[in-house]
Amino acid sequence: MKQTKDLKELEGKIGYTFKDKTLFKQALTHSSYANEHRHEGLKDNERLEFLGDAVLEIISSEYLFYNYPDMAEGEMTKLRASIVCEPTLALCTHEISLGSYLFLGKGEERTGGRNRDSIVSDAMESVIGAIYLDGGFASAKEFIHKFILKDIEHKKLFYDSKTILQEIVQSDYKGKEIEYVLTGEIGPDHDKKFVVSLVVGDKTLGEGTGRTKKAAEQEAAYRAIIKLKGNA
Repeated sequence: MKQTKDLKELEGKIGYTFKDKTLFKQALTHSSYANEHRHEGLKDNERLEFLGDAVLEIISSEYLFYNYPDMAEGEMTKLRASIVCEPTLALCTHEISLGSYLFLGKGEERTGGRNRDSIVSDAMESVIGAIYLDGGFASAKEFIHKFILKDIEHKKLFYDSKTILQEIVQSDYKGKEIEYVLTGEIGPDHDKKFVVSLVVGDKTLGEGTGRTKKAAEQEAAYRAIIKLKGNA
């Protein structure tokens, strides 16, 4: 089963035109598709993901070094982790709808692979690796700055939402406990989303939806922080 959108369209979105179109297609080819099309000699994107991960780490490290001159090494390590983690990278793919361009096997297609954080975040790193090979370090750096290294404080808040909320509650809601309540499930078993409400004392402060309960809790905590900051 082929991707649902044209790759020229994706090149337009990312602002980079590949000289080697085969490399670009490889970056978007999940192992499930490659396995189903062995007779075509297709390569999956796992090696490109490995390379892209390394390129992303050095460029994000350089960015933090220059843009946060007073930040200690431990804090930079923590902030870099929040930028390059799976949920944050998956969030970055939404702007270019990366999932809709992937080559997935029939099983992954049926079970909602185009929207799975692990698959789209890996594909983002694969695209970085492909751009690096096709256009060099400068081109990869431009892509990373444009789609990943922006709105850093928002991403850090999203990544650390449960920890930050715990600190707020301990300070402002002494004696109150945070409770994550599963309030619903949406969709069929193979493509299910969970709905979680965040309750502090007798107040519901946020609601989140995610493909896992943990992801739903994270979003609920993030929305609760935004609400509390707005009321501050």
